[in-house]
Amino acid sequence: MKEFLHVLYRFVPPYKKYLVLTVVFNILSAVLNIFSFAAIIPILQILFRTERATENVVWLEWDSGDFKEILANNANYYVHQLVGEMGATTTLLVIGLFLAFMTFLKTGAYFLSSATIIPIRTGVVRDIRNQLYRKITSLPLGFFSEERKGDIIARMSGDVQEIESSIMNSLDMLFKNPILIIAYFATLLVISWQLTLFTLLIVPLMGWFMGFVGRKLKQKSIKAQALWSDTMSQVEETLGGLRIIKAFCAEEKMNTRFDKINSEYRDNILKVNTRQQMAHPMSEFLGTVLIVIVLWFGGVLVLNNMTLSGPTFIYYLIILYSIINPLKEFSKAGYNIPKGLASMERVDKILMAENDIKEPAVPAASTGFNSKIEFRNVSFRYAEKWILRNINLTVEKGKTVALVGQSGGGKSTLVDLIPRYYDVQEGEVLIDGVNVKDMGIHDLRSLIGNVNQEAILFNDTFFNNISFGVDSATREEVEAAAKIANAHEFIMASENGYDTNIGDRGGRLSGGQRQRISIARAILKNPPILILDEATSALDTESERLVQDALEKLMKTRTTVAIAHRLSTIKNADEICVLHEGQIVERGSHDELLARNGYYHKLHDMQQV
Repeated sequence: MKEFLHVLYRFVPPYKKYLVLTVVFNILSAVLNIFSFAAIIPILQILFRTERATENVVWLEWDSGDFKEILANNANYYVHQLVGEMGATTTLLVIGLFLAFMTFLKTGAYFLSSATIIPIRTGVVRDIRNQLYRKITSLPLGFFSEERKGDIIARMSGDVQEIESSIMNSLDMLFKNPILIIAYFATLLVISWQLTLFTLLIVPLMGWFMGFVGRKLKQKSIKAQALWSDTMSQVEETLGGLRIIKAFCAEEKMNTRFDKINSEYRDNILKVNTRQQMAHPMSEFLGTVLIVIVLWFGGVLVLNNMTLSGPTFIYYLIILYSIINPLKEFSKAGYNIPKGLASMERVDKILMAENDIKEPAVPAASTGFNSKIEFRNVSFRYAEKWILRNINLTVEKGKTVALVGQSGGGKSTLVDLIPRYYDVQEGEVLIDGVNVKDMGIHDLRSLIGNVNQEAILFNDTFFNNISFGVDSATREEVEAAAKIANAHEFIMASENGYDTNIGDRGGRLSGGQRQRISIARAILKNPPILILDEATSALDTESERLVQDALEKLMKTRTTVAIAHRLSTIKNADEICVLHEGQIVERGSHDELLARNGYYHKLHDMQQV
């Protein structure tokens, strides 16, 4: 219960007005329910011609004795008057109509209490999804290198759905059932405190047993949700690697692998749902046992003419039966909520994840890019493994510096330190003498444009992909950027021009076309610093020529840091740095490095073969 209340404390406060309304309507529903059932007593008295219904009853003043006795007496006085004036059958009809009217008001209040809780339930789920999405977009790239995409998708879909169906659908437990239980219990005490105290001896045992089963359910739910993540990860990997699966005739292997994970998930969710289905029959059985025990004890009180009359005891049983349904819902929620809390734990692994890339408390004033980028004694590691060691490098404004070397040598990591996708453990990265950690993150990244080896595009139109991040871009500006990137012609040749959808990740385009769209996006952003991460390495010769031409136009008047495997693309760089095992082992121009006959010369000769 503590965990459940903590979840509500985090997400419900924005919906306080709906919370107040649902509490008010629940109280009204409970009160109307109690008074509507009270009409059963005179109906039974008339039908069974009890002594109370036929004796002469006199009116008592409200301050003349016990309130409970006066209320019963005066209500009976009015019934006696009605019987005397209209007859027993007409009186039955009047009381019946009164019961129907009170029931109409009660059900109306019940509906309104449920209707006012729906905005809370749906709003909280929306807020959790929004918070998850915002957290995903704010977390550093390093977080996602440790997580599987399928697992993150599972948490945002399956786990949030489980929170909605388990926790949010159990809000009635907190805002409706306790009110009904308290109101009905108070009524039971007023009718017969002896019988109610006897009842209370039994209820705690039932509650403990249901809570014990609920705790076991949570443990199973956590494992089941983890297996659901494995299933989603398998689907995500399959969609991403479908071409390879077909090329290696591995369909059956993947089918077997998926069936194993899916069957394990099914076995666990089977146990969870089976145990969950115990809630209704168990509460039904325990409720019946409770009624039987109370019926026996109450019968003793009635038959021995102690504190209860027959009609009043039946009214007591009706109220007691009414309290059982909220208690059953309480127990049902006790089974559902642990499943939702298990999912909330998994969602919180994202929501509560530490963001190592901190925004400075007082960011340095942004003055654009005026002088140079400097790496000063920079060292960086993932976990315990050092990727970069003692890097010292200066990139002057307007110059092009190229990074070459073996795969895994730290080239991409080095350029990722400039926009603070990662933070260094030792040393500093400075722009115009200001540590990038002291700059506002958005101010810093607005200075930088990226063109990567894999063009990252969205399932949207040409126009929206090129203008991505530049909300104020006009059609003319987008077309101008596309022309510089050698993309205008093939865009106009598509069915709807710039309004043509390019498919998932640009799947309707060739590799060279995707790359030129990516370059057009960088051109439109017009950043003073440009990072090229092997932008032409995956292209054929003709596409490479077109992309290289577009890159040269983009690089004019810009400060560029380029990662290249094809040395032919960076011959004209102002400086080339050779990285080997995380350190700069050579630097200089293309001709200077060839003349040294070192590591660069070796790379050059390998590509000439």
